[in-house]
Formats: sequence, C-alpha cells, structure tokens
Amino acid sequence: MNKLWWGVIGTSIAVFALKYLGQSIPEKYLSHPKIKSINGYIPIVLLSALIGVQTFSEKTKLMIDHRALGLAVALVALQLKAPFPVVVICAAASSAFLYHFQA
Repeated sequence: MNKLWWGVIGTSIAVFALKYLGQSIPEKYLSHPKIKSINGYIPIVLLSALIGVQTFSEKTKLMIDHRALGLAVALVALQLKAPFPVVVICAAASSAFLYHFQA
C-alpha cells in the first residue's frame, strides 16, 4: 500500500470516530438553550460561506461575475418577501441573462 491509501484509511477512521462521538453526546448537553440556538445558525452560516466563496472567488483570485447579479437580485426579492421559488427563478434568470450578454 502506498501513502495515499494510508491517508484514505486514516481519514476514514477519523471521520467515523468524529461521527460516533457526535452521536454519543448526552441529551442534557444538547438540550441546553444556548446550544439549540447555535445549532439553528450553523446551516445558515455554512450555506452563506459556500455562496460567498463560489460567487466571489475562482481558485485563489477574487472576482465578480454574473453570479453577483443573481445574488443581488435574490437579496432584493427576499427583502420584498417573495416566495422562495420566485427568489430562485429571479436570481437564476438575471444571472443567466448577464452571462448570455457578457462580452
């Protein structure tokens, strides 16, 4: 076995151990109000970071392209209390429109 396989096996063991430890946490710690409020924000923060990284960067460079317009349109639609499918369609359409007519 080469080093790559040892890395894959080691990483797999580490991930399994983390998942097992996460499932083994007693309920009394998870039911604390502060932990519940933090857990509610974790998906929001992760999705926001993913959107930011994919919209404003390419490998190691910062950039602004057609996806920034889609993000701006989505923010405006959310401010106007539009339903989620309308937000997604408006953002995708505006981003595709700019991408199509970019030089």
